Amino acid sequence: MSQLSSERAAEFRSILRARSTVLRDEIRTTLERSEDESHVRIAEQARDMEDDSFADLIVDVNSAEVTRDMQELRQIDRAMQRLLDGRYGVCQDCGTEIPVERLRAQPTAIRCVRCQGIYEQTHTQGRGPTL
Repeated sequence: MSQLSSERAAEFRSILRARSTVLRDEIRTTLERSEDESHVRIAEQARDMEDDSFADLIVDVNSAEVTRDMQELRQIDRAMQRLLDGRYGVCQDCGTEIPVERLRAQPTAIRCVRCQGIYEQTHTQGRGPTL
């Protein structure tokens, strides 16, 4: 298991920082939009239950967007820590190097493709949509 070259580490640090900046801007924009589209203001304008449902939907979507972006920011923070610790690009399950192509496609990857496939198969059983 070899460590990333300093040039490659700088490349991924730059990619992760750029994505972090984008996410922070998206969160700020969503929160500002949420203030403009507050449930109370929308509900005051609601004329029937369908309008009220739409207001609830807007609030829920905004909340989901922020939650998703925050989760990705946490993944970026962990990836940056792995860069500092010299563990970036190493599969946490099998210890092999994660291919650079995978890291470029998914800079926060913590597993090689094979281990990620196994993880997804073993951790998603029975969690599909139900009626």
